[in-house]
Amino acid sequence: MSLTFLFRTITRDFAKVSVCQHVQSLHTGCQLLAVEKNLLINLRKSTGYTFIKCKTALEKFDNDVAQAEKWLHEQAQKEGWTKANKLDGRKAKEGLIGLFVGDKAAVMVEVNCETDFVARNEKFHQLVKDAVFATLAFHQNKRQSQTEYVKSVLAAEELSKISVSEGASLADQVALTIGRLGENMSVKRAVALGVPAEWHIGSYVHGGVSGQTEVAMGRYGSLVVFQGGKEGEQEVLGRKLGQHVVGEAPLSLGNMDDLPCGDSETRLLPQTFLGDPSRTVAQLLKGQQAQVLDFVRFQCGEPVSEEAK
Repeated sequence: MSLTFLFRTITRDFAKVSVCQHVQSLHTGCQLLAVEKNLLINLRKSTGYTFIKCKTALEKFDNDVAQAEKWLHEQAQKEGWTKANKLDGRKAKEGLIGLFVGDKAAVMVEVNCETDFVARNEKFHQLVKDAVFATLAFHQNKRQSQTEYVKSVLAAEELSKISVSEGASLADQVALTIGRLGENMSVKRAVALGVPAEWHIGSYVHGGVSGQTEVAMGRYGSLVVFQGGKEGEQEVLGRKLGQHVVGEAPLSLGNMDDLPCGDSETRLLPQTFLGDPSRTVAQLLKGQQAQVLDFVRFQCGEPVSEEAK
């Protein structure tokens, strides 16, 4: 066998091996790329951040999804606070009232933004939910007695310090949402109620956001604390009272024997009942063998007096 023939044979076999190895590496690379693409899609879906940011995060942490997601949240938080500081001072009078009634406890929160367009965004709705449940947890942790009526009224400054999850404050969550949606926002105020076992909490939301079940959301909201009521009818009565409070906007409770003083009546009990103009709220309650003890009404964007804070 000549040296030339031997050299050609070795060269040809080496080329075959090289081609096979190259094809194999491409095949393996395709598998890796497919896995990375799947991770990218899932991370994008779970976090809502852009594909570019998700890709950067995965590359930074060698496809460790947990680390990538944590880093994305940290970066978004920083960007959100930067944007929040820039937008501070811009008027935020739109937004939603978020309301939740649980087992002998209820929370109502006002969260503001700049435009009605953002108020309809799902990320803004999530902020409202976060504010509601953070306030509820804060209230329940502070509540010492389950046999007494407890009412907590919280202003913006106190609300901003409430913990949401994993050490993040509600102010952090607001900043994060500002960073995502690009408008100034704030959690303006909240009220949390806890009642004894024999009491009831009625509620109503007007101008509601469709599809919301766990937390009701709208432009107006009310909570009404009452005792008594015909058995099995308390829920309906509570809703009717809440609807009246939203519609007629009483400023004080009044007494059961107060006489109405005309169209400008601002006391709840002597007001003409919204659902039945033939009687007053007090007369409705007497017929139901019930008594209203307290109520709260929120209207999104309304000025808040120092006494109400």
